[in-house]
Amino acid sequence: MILRTPLISFLILAVSGLSSFAQKPDKPNVLFIAIDDLKPLLGCYGDGLAKTPNIDRLARMGTVFKSNYCQQAVCGPTRASIMTGMRPDVTKVWDLKTKMRDVNPDILTIPQYFASQGYSTQAIGKIYDPRCVDEDLDKPSWTVPHYKTDKSYYAASTGQPVLNYYQAKDTKALVEKQRRAAGEKTLTDQMLLATIRPSMECVDVPDHAYIDGANSLQAKDILAALEKKNKPFFFAIGLAKPHLPFNAPKKYWDLYERDKMPVAAFQEQSKNAVDVAYQNSGELRAYSDIPALLAFTDQKSYGITLPVERQKELIHGYYAAVSYADAQIGIVLNALDSLGLSKNTIIVLWGDHGWHLGDHNLWCKHSNFEEATRSPLIFSAPHIKASATKSLSEFVDIFPTLCELSGIPVPAHLEGKSLVPLMKNPSASVKEFALSQYPRSANAIETQRMTDATAKIMGYSMRTKRYRYTIWVENFRTDKPFKASAVVGQELYDYVQDPLEKVNVLNDKKYAQTARQLKAEMIRYFKSKEKH
Repeated sequence: MILRTPLISFLILAVSGLSSFAQKPDKPNVLFIAIDDLKPLLGCYGDGLAKTPNIDRLARMGTVFKSNYCQQAVCGPTRASIMTGMRPDVTKVWDLKTKMRDVNPDILTIPQYFASQGYSTQAIGKIYDPRCVDEDLDKPSWTVPHYKTDKSYYAASTGQPVLNYYQAKDTKALVEKQRRAAGEKTLTDQMLLATIRPSMECVDVPDHAYIDGANSLQAKDILAALEKKNKPFFFAIGLAKPHLPFNAPKKYWDLYERDKMPVAAFQEQSKNAVDVAYQNSGELRAYSDIPALLAFTDQKSYGITLPVERQKELIHGYYAAVSYADAQIGIVLNALDSLGLSKNTIIVLWGDHGWHLGDHNLWCKHSNFEEATRSPLIFSAPHIKASATKSLSEFVDIFPTLCELSGIPVPAHLEGKSLVPLMKNPSASVKEFALSQYPRSANAIETQRMTDATAKIMGYSMRTKRYRYTIWVENFRTDKPFKASAVVGQELYDYVQDPLEKVNVLNDKKYAQTARQLKAEMIRYFKSKEKH
C-alpha cells in the first residue's frame, strides 16, 4: 500500500494535468488548402452551375471573402506573397523562374513562423510554385520534408499518369511511340510535352488515377499520423486542378451539359483600352491541340480567338476540373472529421488567382483585370460563426489572420491585415483598397506577354469597392521614387455601371474627380513604400 501525502497527491495531479495538456495542445491546428488556378466559380460564390458541395460545406462552416484579390495573377509571385504576407515588390518574385530565397534569403514564411511557435509543419502537393523555391520546396518552411506523391496511392488499374498529367490510351500510346522512335536517345517529359500536350481529357478512370486523387488519399494518412502526435500541426495540401490541362475523370464531366456552358458575354478590348493591359493567352497556345484551331479563325491583335464550340469545351473542362478538385477536398474534410480534429482546426482555402474564360478574348491569367485578380478565400475557425463578407481582402492578409486566430503574435513587418474583424462582423472594413500588379515588356508586339522579372513596365491596379484604377509605369518598382513622366497608360473601370470592363472611363469628364482621387491615393501608396 502506498501512502500519499497531500503534497505528493498534488504533484501527481499536476503531472497528470500536464500530460493531459500535452495530449491536447491548446493551440489550434491549421489545415491550409491551396488550389491551382481556381477562380470564384463556386456555389458559395453564387455560381448556380458549379457542383462544389464540399467547398460549399466548408463555406457554411466559415467566412467567405467575396471581394478577395491576389497580388499578382500568376502562380509563382502570388504564392510567394501568400506564403510571406509580403507583396511582389518585397519578395522580388515577379516571374516563374526567380527563386524566392535567392533574392530574399531571410524572408519569413507562414509555416516557418508557425514552426518557431511550436508547430509541426508538413505539406503535400503544390504550395509554392516549385520553380520559385529550392528543390526541397522551401526547406526552411517544413519541420518534416515536403512529401512527394507516393506511387502506391495511384490506382492499380491505371498506374501513374504519363507526362504527369494524362491517362487517355491514345495519349499514352503516342508517348510510347515517340519514345520507341527515339531509340537510345532519352526523351524527357518536357521534350515530349512540346508536341504531346492536349488541353483536356475525359476518360473513365478513378479519382486516384491523377495526382490530386493520389495526394488526397495520402493526405488522409498524414492527418491520421498527425492526430497521434502531441503537437499542434500546420498541414498544407495543394491541388493541381483546375489548372490546365483540364483532365478529370468522366464522372465530373458528366455533371455538366456542354450546350449549357456560359460563353463570355464580352470578348473584345475595352473602349479606350491600354494595349499593354492585354496578353495573347500564351499559356493556352502552348497546348498541342490549340494551334490548329487558329488557322481558320480570324485572330485579333490580343488574346486568342477560339471557335465557340471549343470555348464551350474548355469551359466544360474547367467546371469538371473544379468539381474533381472539390471531391478531393471532401476526402480531406471527411478525414479531419473522422479523426475528431475539426473542432480544434482552423481551415483556410484559397485559389491562387482568378482565370480568364474568354472575357476580353483572354484565357488563363496574366492580367490586372477582375477575372484574373479576384480570387476565392474561405476561413473556418473554431468559435467563429459562419458568414460571408463583401469587404475587401487580399492574399497578404492570410498570414496575420492565421496568427490572430491561432493566438500567436503577428510579426510586425507583414504588409497585410488580420481579417478576424471581418469574420466577427462581415459589415466591418479593414482596408480601403486591394492592390494587384502585373509586369509587361515594353514591346507592344511581343508574343507571350507573360511574366518576366526584367519587364520594363509594371501595372499597379487598385481595386476599391466600386472602381479599379490601374497605372502602367515604365522602369519603376515601389522601392524607387515615382516619376509622373514614366507613366505609359492608365485605366479606370466602374463596376456598378460596367461590370464587364467594357469602357475605360479614365478621360470621361464625369469621372474626372474619381480619377484624380484614385491616382493621388496610388501615389501616396507608392511614397509609403519608397526606400529613403
